[in-house]
Amino acid sequence: MARIPELHLVASLLFALPALLCACAGTPPPAPPVAAAAPAPPAVDDPHSSARPQEVAVEHLALDLTVDFDRKQLAGRASLRLRNPAGATRLYLDTRDLEIRRVLLDSGTEARFTLGDPQPHLGRELAVEIAPGTRTVHVDYATSPEAAALQWLEPRQTSGEQPFLFTQSQAILARTWIPLQDTPGVRATYEATIRVPPGFLALMSAENPTAKSADGVYRFRMPQPVPSYLLALAVGDLAFRPLGDRAGVYAEPAVVERAAWELADTPKMIQAAEKLYGPYRWGRYDVLVLPPSFPFGGMENPRLTFATPTILAGDRSLVALVAHELAHSWSGNLVTNATWNDFWLNEGFTVYFENRIMEAIYGRPYSEMLAALGRGDLLETIEELGAESPDTRLKLDLAGRDPDDGVTDVAYDKGYLLLRRIEEVVGRPRFDKFLRSYFERHAFGSMDTETFLGLLDRELLAEQAELRDEVRQWVYQPGLPATAPQPRADAFAKVEAQAQAFAAGTAAAALQTQGWSTHEWLHFLRSLPSPVAADRMADLDQTFKLSESGNSEVLAAWLEKVIASSYAPAYPALERFLTGMGRRKFLQPLYTALAKSPAGAELALRIYEKARPGYHAVSRQTIDKILDWRG
Repeated sequence: MARIPELHLVASLLFALPALLCACAGTPPPAPPVAAAAPAPPAVDDPHSSARPQEVAVEHLALDLTVDFDRKQLAGRASLRLRNPAGATRLYLDTRDLEIRRVLLDSGTEARFTLGDPQPHLGRELAVEIAPGTRTVHVDYATSPEAAALQWLEPRQTSGEQPFLFTQSQAILARTWIPLQDTPGVRATYEATIRVPPGFLALMSAENPTAKSADGVYRFRMPQPVPSYLLALAVGDLAFRPLGDRAGVYAEPAVVERAAWELADTPKMIQAAEKLYGPYRWGRYDVLVLPPSFPFGGMENPRLTFATPTILAGDRSLVALVAHELAHSWSGNLVTNATWNDFWLNEGFTVYFENRIMEAIYGRPYSEMLAALGRGDLLETIEELGAESPDTRLKLDLAGRDPDDGVTDVAYDKGYLLLRRIEEVVGRPRFDKFLRSYFERHAFGSMDTETFLGLLDRELLAEQAELRDEVRQWVYQPGLPATAPQPRADAFAKVEAQAQAFAAGTAAAALQTQGWSTHEWLHFLRSLPSPVAADRMADLDQTFKLSESGNSEVLAAWLEKVIASSYAPAYPALERFLTGMGRRKFLQPLYTALAKSPAGAELALRIYEKARPGYHAVSRQTIDKILDWRG
């Protein structure tokens, strides 16, 4: 996941005849052979799941779902093939806000099941009685219109004025659209039949079509085992453009050409990544550019990254996000954090890998600017959380909390700086050899922090006791160690000089900004004092047209300065931005700044009341807390 702060009428018949949701009533067809066996789950308890995979684990999922835009509902069957070597007699699954209609065993025997009491964040445990020899469990069910993973977009929210559906399963939202073992420690292969209205294209984190089906029926196959949070579905009026032999981009027809141009360097990124850490193991790498309400910058669904349209800056300046999601094809998708307490193993590795890709393609000065901005974001996050906060540790304790609470710059940028520190001490050649071996030997498996530290000790730090101790300080202690690397972005010194000149009274038109990248503009805006006088804000805006910027990163940074300076002439631009997209990375700081501003709290509530229906549940949950939203 991209760094942050950064889913008809025939349904009425299906309700009465749930057996019709499968290829045949009562007796589903056997699953076809799969290309890879799901590995045994790790012996690590997940506080965010009711599953007991050490007793019985799901190794393959077969879905047959109908997409109903009118009801805002998915309805159908999930068939779960089990691995049960010890002969367990009960299967535990995770659900949240699902209507469980019936459960069948193997060839159609009715199964007894119970639903537990709802638990905050976790939903309801589904316990199914099985026989020791039960091979497959079939669950007929339907989703709620308020399912947190699903965003149902109205036609007015899309460029083609057609309804649209997309899912967001990370961290524990897969259980809101599929009954399953919703923990990153369980991996399963999957297949799916998805039925949509004619005229729409359905896509999944699987082998995908590139053209619409005449009858609206699509069949998918994912032969590599994946954790539940990487299950993804999107349905809409979509078109496809190739970006080479094994990469391409999907988007709405009005957006697809612009998206294809913006992402033209994707094949180069794949080549650079493979050169660093081994072959890409997922077949194709395609990107789906979603409508603006998508809550994240990107989501690393295997074979099909979901991306925000805010990366379409028109100058390819924001494609580091694609490098990040591509890097997840190794760190996260290939080797996955065993629980959400180990989230840094996904994201810290991915930021490190992302920066190495960007360095390989665009050069060290470019990647150092990215690293410097990330370090600055991290310091702000640590200051906000408190230097002694346990949430500034890499290994988290999120029991009893929403794992989304752990999605901060700490996992991303503190994790990155730790890996960079190790690289600087042991040398890049040795560290690259270790990482490449790590991805190869643990492919399609899960990893927890303690197991990783043991590997690191034995294979890389055996003779460096001091560094071994330091690594544990990074992982288990709050704050940022004094040994944290300091990225050297030489270009930023010139930017800071221009910021100082402007603060001293130099007119905006006299500043030396020619050829600045997005990163230099971000650093400039962040280097300005707060507040800035109204006449000086007007000078900046009139000279550089910042309120009209098509670059979402620059515009968001400018709007933060607008709020801090109470610069009312730019408030219409602020409202357009907050009502025009739903990316949480931008929403969170802007609403936070408004809420803290004496003149901004009322404005924030007025804008949010208008914008909230178009935001994904992930974004709504965050902003509701910031504004103490009561509806």
